Amino acid sequence: MYGKRFAMLVMAVLAVAMVVTSCKPAEKLRTDLNLNHGTEPPTLDPNLMTDTTSVESAYQMFMGLSKLDSQTVEPKPWLATKWEVSADGLTWKFFLRKDVSWVRWDPATKKAEKKRPVTAHDIVYSVRRVANPATASDYAYVDYIIKGVEAVNTGESTDMESIGVKALDDYTVEFTLTQPAGYFPSIAGMWTNYPVPHEPVEEFGDKWTEPGNIWTHGPYVLDVWEHESRMVMKKNPLWFDAKTVSIETINWAMVNEASTAFAMYENGELDVSAPPLEDMDRVKADSVLSKELYIGPVLCTYYYGFNTSKAPTNNPKVRQALSYGIDRQKLIDTVLKGGQLPAQTFACPGIFGTPADDPKFPGIKFDPAKGKAMLAEAGYADGKGLPEITLMINTGSGHQKIAEFVQQSWKENLGIDVKLANQEWAVYLKTVKEDAPQVYRMGWCADYPDENNWVLEVFHPTKSANDPNWAGPDADEFARLTEAAAAESDPAKRAAYYFDAEKLLCVDSAVIAPIYYYTTVATTKPYVQRVYSKTGHNELWTWKVLAQ
Repeated sequence: MYGKRFAMLVMAVLAVAMVVTSCKPAEKLRTDLNLNHGTEPPTLDPNLMTDTTSVESAYQMFMGLSKLDSQTVEPKPWLATKWEVSADGLTWKFFLRKDVSWVRWDPATKKAEKKRPVTAHDIVYSVRRVANPATASDYAYVDYIIKGVEAVNTGESTDMESIGVKALDDYTVEFTLTQPAGYFPSIAGMWTNYPVPHEPVEEFGDKWTEPGNIWTHGPYVLDVWEHESRMVMKKNPLWFDAKTVSIETINWAMVNEASTAFAMYENGELDVSAPPLEDMDRVKADSVLSKELYIGPVLCTYYYGFNTSKAPTNNPKVRQALSYGIDRQKLIDTVLKGGQLPAQTFACPGIFGTPADDPKFPGIKFDPAKGKAMLAEAGYADGKGLPEITLMINTGSGHQKIAEFVQQSWKENLGIDVKLANQEWAVYLKTVKEDAPQVYRMGWCADYPDENNWVLEVFHPTKSANDPNWAGPDADEFARLTEAAAAESDPAKRAAYYFDAEKLLCVDSAVIAPIYYYTTVATTKPYVQRVYSKTGHNELWTWKVLAQ
């Protein structure tokens, strides 16, 4: 009897506990997030993007057929639900979701207008628009693996129907490739190939991406874009998974100076910020800020490129000398202080085919004596007679401090003077593309984790932007190696090709001087629940901001 009464009492207590648990207050969330773009996005047109700021914006408002997993960096279905590839690897079919629509946000009424479904025809329109030389897409070369794109983009053909992309029905798109490529799902999901709506493009032309004109179909819509000042995104209430998105407003500042942005962070005006280089020691020593600091891996490389068409960097020995004259480890230890690694290859660790961790790779390391010897062999012993060299960076205190370190390093180790110059981001990108100085700074983050995305798609003499203007026998051999690697199915053979290609790029021809492999260095307020992505792209629709 006692046991029965005790059991009944326990059951009653458990029942009360269950009621108490079920009545637990819901998590209180804030609905806004304050971030800093750091600069004006040059464009919100996915077909025209080449920079990280623009891509970060598009990533929140559009969906690719695939997207890279934030941790494994493997392509996962996104706008597509699945894909299939033919036995010969040349034909890919992507099956689209049927619950994604184009949405126009009205900034005046703060209401979303559903336009029509996103279909396979939008993918076809986008790929053809990228290929069309009149669009002037700087990333068109990424699609050269699609049959007919290169011929149309280079003007050899005007037949858009010849391009290997077609809608089999409203929700199935088929691609035909020039060669097998197991990494194609990643290319298909890149912003370059995001579906684009023809209606606003044709109605508004270059202004189609302005608030009130733009149609998007991702987690967020564009509410405000005050150029050079701020941007506001609103949650897309008509997105298929809107119920899971808790942040309803993203406020983007466009503060270029890291010190100003970090002061805003410390003052509570920004929820996330990158500490200025000069504050890293203070942040690490601070009892509060040190807990908010995150340093982690990301698939990116910081490098200096050389314009091979301008003297004196048209001489490979001068380029080698400059690379040998950079003390990368000292730069990391005394300036960066963010756990970065000195780079000797373009592709960082974690990329298929990179020789970054291969002890046999003869990368250029800090060696002043060898640098001086290279200068002498080039005819500029002790720097005498060396034509003026300009190192240009995009405006930013971090890039400035790195450039000043390298400038001083070259002075101390090679005995040469180098002039520094800087430009705002959008202007800088145009300068590098059209008339780069002798040395320019750039970074590259993985669009997908394969060397093809690094060596062929960045430095191939004809199938990339080729900012260094690389030409001649070494460039031709580089082209052969990267093309052979792209077409090769054997992983070991592909890696061997990439070893030789990286050696040409970074050592023998020294077209670039890899500086360091990035880490993500960020401070985030403790009330922000986020995921740190290895891809460098933040999925803000998955974040939460707890109410204070």
